Amino acid sequence: MACFDSCQCLGERGQRSILYSILKNDNQPNQHSQGRARLAVPQQQACSCGSKKKVVLRSPQTTCKAASVVLLKTLKFVKNVLCFRKLPAEDQLQLVRNSWAQLLVLGMAQDLIDFETMETPELSMLQNILTSGQGRQETADGRSGQGVSLTDVQGIKMFLNKCWGLDISTKEYAYLKGAILFDPDIAELRCQSYIQALQSEAHQALSEYVKVTHRRDSTRFTKLFIALSMLRSINANVVAGLFFKPVIGTVSMNELLLEMFYGK
Repeated sequence: MACFDSCQCLGERGQRSILYSILKNDNQPNQHSQGRARLAVPQQQACSCGSKKKVVLRSPQTTCKAASVVLLKTLKFVKNVLCFRKLPAEDQLQLVRNSWAQLLVLGMAQDLIDFETMETPELSMLQNILTSGQGRQETADGRSGQGVSLTDVQGIKMFLNKCWGLDISTKEYAYLKGAILFDPDIAELRCQSYIQALQSEAHQALSEYVKVTHRRDSTRFTKLFIALSMLRSINANVVAGLFFKPVIGTVSMNELLLEMFYGK
């Protein structure tokens, strides 16, 4: 599929305010330093109380910086997809807003970026009374006291390990990104039929590529499609809360996306 095969992460140079605040700390460990470490969250099916438990990143500065680098690289990839550039600006913005979180997690899988979490401490009744009305709680090292659902984090972890277990190739990742990016189910798209055709083309290209490169594995395309379904279930608010809120605070993800993608 030439539309995805020819993409290069060229992008423009220069740093901007919000992004710079995330990436400026150059003395942090490299984003791959956590590598494929053993998971902090077990892969077993979550217990019934998993949705109530809240977790935060164990190393927020390092992980948030790595996630920001992946998001920037992913958006550069998107901007260099020829058929994406031909879409109206309104449709481009809609597609990016709809898919950024899933594309980010897919990019983390491709770059082998793992992360560890820890449970947020539960406030006592007295602490709740004393801190009421003071906004979100943060520890001395900047971790949000709110956190995100453990169950949602387990879903992200399971998807990452699914991808790593499949040993997905660069081209397969490109086709998966196309299938996620070109979502025709978004309301108010001006070129909905064209975008639907692009998504179908991404699926077809992936299928044909798998048939050629994995002739002895007749189930590989099905496995990739299952991974795609897992990815689509990941909530954008969870991704934002886990990987970006610790460093951007109250700044909206829409504002950050506009800055990173359009330079506004």
